[in-house]
Amino acid sequence: MRKKRILVVDDNPDILTSIKEGLKALDSDIEVIPVESGEDCLRLLIREKIKPDLIVLDIMLPKMSGWEVYNRIKERIEWKDIPIIFLTARTDQKAKEIGSFLGEDFIEKPFEIEELKARIDRILERKHNQ
Repeated sequence: MRKKRILVVDDNPDILTSIKEGLKALDSDIEVIPVESGEDCLRLLIREKIKPDLIVLDIMLPKMSGWEVYNRIKERIEWKDIPIIFLTARTDQKAKEIGSFLGEDFIEKPFEIEELKARIDRILERKHNQ
């Protein structure tokens, strides 16, 4: 069985490291690909032709917001089916509603790595059973 590829987009290197190390510690079948910007995310998808099983996407990113990255991903037919979890420090109701509506899930920072892993598993299981 191949590893589950999780692309994590966050401008905070500490968050990227904690997600990468945390998920790896909980599940050796997960490969985490960390990137620090929306531009890097799109570059990876386009140039490297990497198609992750799931994307964990911060909303508040420099230059290109998580919302913009989401829109760019969903407008391409080959990426439309990639589930996206929004991960953000924004706790306002508007962000919650939009994030929950657009993405498969919405998680506020700070978060527990076990909770993130459980949500990733649930989404991938649902996708696998479609």
